[in-house]
Amino acid sequence: MHVLTGADVQLIVDARSSRVPRIVHWGRPLGLEGDALAAFADASVPQIASNSVDEPVPFSIIPDVSRGWVGLPGIEGHRDGVAFAIQLSLVDVDVDGSSDPRTAASRTFTLRDEDLSIEVVIQLEALESGLVRTRLHIRNQSDDPFTLNAARLGFPVPTRAAEVLDFAGRHMREAQAQRHALTVGTHSRDGRHGRTGHDASLVYAVGTSGFGFRHGEVWAIQTAWSGNHRTFAERQTNGRTILGGEELLLPGEVILGRGDEYSSPWIYGSHGEGIDGISRRFHDHLRARTRHRTTRRPVVLNTWEAVYFDHQPAALFELATAAAGVGVERFVLDDGWFLGRRSKQAGLGDWTIDRDVWPDGLVPLAEHVRSLGMEFGLWFEPEMINPDSDAARANPEWILSPGHRHPPTSRYQQVLDLQNPAAYSHVRDAIVGLVEELGLTFIKWDHNRDLIDAGRDGGRAAVHGQTVALYRLLDELHERFPDLEIESCSSGGARADLEVLERADRMWGSDCIDAHERQRIDLWTSVTVPPELLGSHIGSSVAHATRRRHRLSYRAMTALMSNLGIEWDLREATDAEIEELREWIAFYKSVRHLLHTADVVRSDHPDPSLSVRGSVARDRSDALFSIAAVGTGVGAPPGAVPLPGLDDAAVYTVRAAAPADGILRYNGHPIPAWWEQGLRATGAALTVAGVQIPALAPDSALLIRVTRLDAEE
Repeated sequence: MHVLTGADVQLIVDARSSRVPRIVHWGRPLGLEGDALAAFADASVPQIASNSVDEPVPFSIIPDVSRGWVGLPGIEGHRDGVAFAIQLSLVDVDVDGSSDPRTAASRTFTLRDEDLSIEVVIQLEALESGLVRTRLHIRNQSDDPFTLNAARLGFPVPTRAAEVLDFAGRHMREAQAQRHALTVGTHSRDGRHGRTGHDASLVYAVGTSGFGFRHGEVWAIQTAWSGNHRTFAERQTNGRTILGGEELLLPGEVILGRGDEYSSPWIYGSHGEGIDGISRRFHDHLRARTRHRTTRRPVVLNTWEAVYFDHQPAALFELATAAAGVGVERFVLDDGWFLGRRSKQAGLGDWTIDRDVWPDGLVPLAEHVRSLGMEFGLWFEPEMINPDSDAARANPEWILSPGHRHPPTSRYQQVLDLQNPAAYSHVRDAIVGLVEELGLTFIKWDHNRDLIDAGRDGGRAAVHGQTVALYRLLDELHERFPDLEIESCSSGGARADLEVLERADRMWGSDCIDAHERQRIDLWTSVTVPPELLGSHIGSSVAHATRRRHRLSYRAMTALMSNLGIEWDLREATDAEIEELREWIAFYKSVRHLLHTADVVRSDHPDPSLSVRGSVARDRSDALFSIAAVGTGVGAPPGAVPLPGLDDAAVYTVRAAAPADGILRYNGHPIPAWWEQGLRATGAALTVAGVQIPALAPDSALLIRVTRLDAEE
């Protein structure tokens, strides 16, 4: 028996037989050991069912069809149409062999099918954050090639899990939560975009009936892979349920010769009380990365919605000066700076500065930005290429294609084959040269199209290899430039999985900067992505994506709960807007130490028009809550709003943290008195009873600061 514990989560694994080890329990610690632990494992073996094989069929880490499992198989493959029936036997167990410092406990199980000359190694880890994760490595030990079609792993969840929460979405409307009953059958979310995808489920969660942000028992998984992938829940007629994941391999994508090995993605699992409970584990895990930035997260100005492709040096110098004047700390020059890039139809792949637009190059702009006290960053889309580019014309073989034709263009571009050594070097060397020439501290790394019919070498599927090559390129750049920060952008939020976040210092949540849409996008994206990694910007008064108009206060209060930036032509802002923006940025800087280290909490408010989220210091001494009206309310005024996550026994001061210009007054009556005077209350009172908030017009927000008495300055 093996017990792996991280934080307050426990995995119990039975590896006493020669079969594939099975997970007996995943959840809170059970306090079992010795004979009691073994007896519990024995008692968990299911009864033989009618019309089934003549021995119990327990769930194993790799679902084992050779023992009678009738759900999705763990491993699917063959040798030229035969040798498909793999039966693995346990031959070795390595205890605590992980090299990741975030691992609290690990086991490595080695299994073999001697008849078919297949070896499989399972890694299973409990992490200090309370996350668990598993992956496998499959090796061919025969001279005959082995074609791998699928490698699935998963975790069991108990029968009391009754509902599914996952996410859908599209470009400019990512992270849209959806729920349904967990019924018998396979409930699968497949991503076939060659990237994580706008419609990818950030997590796939199941829980007890009616679970919410702060209540109910929840189990969730993510397939940590930036290419094609599947995440699924499978419930059988006997109630047994598995949460699993896999890389979706295209035909012939992995063919193993003798000694070759395939490594699956990590499948991460999170268990906790409510959605906030599972979310905290993902945040703690990412914040414990060896490369996690603990310095203050700079306020960014990104030039895209300010100038688009209209790069005029004088205008951008002026924009940089305006940015510094309101308190911006990082100035990022977006798309349009390189050869032939006057529109999205040309230039990708030609990563040299366009001297027709920038006759003196970008060094003068970079120096001007730094002279104003800001860092300088630059946009790239390294994995793509326009057919209308010098690079594509000179090297047509660099374009991923099935061999006999090109895929359809998307955004007038194709995919650059990073597995081609020459193409890889072309991109890497261009980035390295510009980082060194311009003193770049930041790269916005974009990826604007799906991988459709992505092949190479005369038609061999290439999504797996392209994903591995991307990781290699990012790792190489980080090794060469340890202080260089990289933002993961993929038409907005289409690449936000845990594996790319191991290599990213910021993640762009959406190309939609409309504050109304961003309230929901940022709320749900933050289930896995902590605020300091989630880029959210203040746009112009009229949102470019939707044409909605919002007050600056609402745009600012929406963006500042994440990693604040600006995407607005400040040269067109009025003096009053500039002054108000300067005040909001100063406020953000005064609270970002809290926002970017705190526990993120959300409230299960019965009125769907109210979105409540907060950042509560880990010691419960300080908190900032955002309450946004994302529609017209069920009640007016809306009543009391709970402020979760506080210390029940402590006494807190509650006060308005910022002006709010969306407050509604009825018949001349005043708003709740405490809003102007403040109040004192226990954490229990604020969490259970909540506070009465002023009525809000749609698309308005309030900020509330809650400070423990002994922590007040």
